[in-house]
Amino acid sequence: AMPSLRERRISPHTIRHTTAMHLLQSGESIEGIALWLGHESPTTTHQYVEANLAMKEQALAKLQDPQTAAKRFRATDSLLKFLKTL
Repeated sequence: AMPSLRERRISPHTIRHTTAMHLLQSGESIEGIALWLGHESPTTTHQYVEANLAMKEQALAKLQDPQTAAKRFRATDSLLKFLKTL
């Protein structure tokens, strides 16, 4: 056994959580993990899986800078007329 694990209490929940995290890190969807764990709803699976810092950094790296400059919104006359009727 690994010395770092000797003093830790490893439960079935720990193994399920670790497996769910490995599946998530390998790219499996929450729905797929839910099926594997036997959950009726992916909502239950969120208790087991949580994105770690490396996964969050990878998600941010996929974002692209906006190609257009921000501009102020100007409502059209027809929109303003409609809003006044509310």
